[in-house]
Amino acid sequence: MSTGGFYEGSYSSYGGSSANNAERVGYNNFQNQGASASQNSFGGGNQQQFSQQQQQSQPQPMNFWNPATAAFVSSAANAAASGKMGDVNSQAMMNMAESMGKHFLETGWAKAVPGLERSLIALRVYFAVDNAYVKRKMLKVLCPFIFREWGRVENQTVQTQDGNVNYVTSYELPQNDENAPDLYLPSMSLLTYVLLCALCYGTAGKFDPEVLPAVTTKCLGTQLLEVIAIRIGLYLMEVSIPLLDLASYTGYKYLGLSINMLSGLTLGHFFGYGHRAYYFTFLWTAAATSYFILKVMANNIPVRTSAAGPKRQFMVLGFAASQFATCWFVSQTKFLE
Repeated sequence: MSTGGFYEGSYSSYGGSSANNAERVGYNNFQNQGASASQNSFGGGNQQQFSQQQQQSQPQPMNFWNPATAAFVSSAANAAASGKMGDVNSQAMMNMAESMGKHFLETGWAKAVPGLERSLIALRVYFAVDNAYVKRKMLKVLCPFIFREWGRVENQTVQTQDGNVNYVTSYELPQNDENAPDLYLPSMSLLTYVLLCALCYGTAGKFDPEVLPAVTTKCLGTQLLEVIAIRIGLYLMEVSIPLLDLASYTGYKYLGLSINMLSGLTLGHFFGYGHRAYYFTFLWTAAATSYFILKVMANNIPVRTSAAGPKRQFMVLGFAASQFATCWFVSQTKFLE
C-alpha cells in the first residue's frame, strides 16, 4: 500500500540520517546516541500508529450471535436436558428468524445486491404471520362458506403538514387480520404439493429428479398467466390491486391441491381408490377456493368501476371460475392407484 510505503520510507530516512550523520561527523558520545534513539523511537511510533489504523480499517465479520439467538439456544439446551424438546415451540424460532432478518437489513448486507433491500422490505409484510393466523387462514380457505366477515382491518393515521390535516389509511398485518393476504401459506402449500407429487411418482416407480422442477414450473407458470389475466381485467375496469396481493390470492389453491393429493395417496394405498378419492376431494377444495376468490374479489373491487370497461359482476365470477379451471389443469393424477 502507498500509505505503508510512506511510513516505512519515513522510518528508514530517520534512522538512516542518524547513522550517516554519526559516520560523517565522527561523534561517538552520549548525545548523538540519545538523538539516534529518539529518532528511531519516533519512527517506531509512526509504524505502531499505522498498524492500529490498519486494524481499524479492516471490516468486522457479521455477528449472528445476538440476544435472540442466545435465548433460543439456551431454551433449546434446557429443554433437551429435561427431555422436553416439544416445549421449544415454533414461536421462538420465528422470533430468532425475525431478529436475524432485521440484523441482515440493518448491517447493510442487503444493499450489496441492487434492489434486494427494497424487495425484502416489500415482502416482509406478507410473511408477518403466526400460528394462530395460519390455522385460521387454512380454515377460511378450505371452509369459506361458514364465514361472513371478509373486510380487511383498516387503520387511519393523522398527518399534519403546513397546517393541512391528512388522513392516511393503512391495513393491518396478517398476524392481526385474518383477511389480509400473505405469501407464507401459498409458498408452503406449493412446496408441500410438489413433494406429494414426487411421492406419487415414487410409489408408482416412475420417480425422476426432473419431476420436482417440472411440477413447480407448471404450477408457477399457470399462476403467472392467471395473475396477468386478472391484472388485465382490473386494468380494463380501472381498478388497482397490488401484484403481490394477487399472487397471494391465487396461491391459496395449492392448499386444496395438497389435500387432494394426500387423500388420493392415502386411500389409493390402502383401498385402491386413489383417483376416486382425489376427484371427490377435488370437488370440495376447488369449489371452496373459487368461493374464497369470489368473496375476496367482491370485497376488494369497488362497486363503481369504469363505465367503458367490463361489468364488475362478470369479472368477479370469471376470476372465481378461473380457480376451478387452474386447479384441474395443474393436478397430477396420472400415477394415482
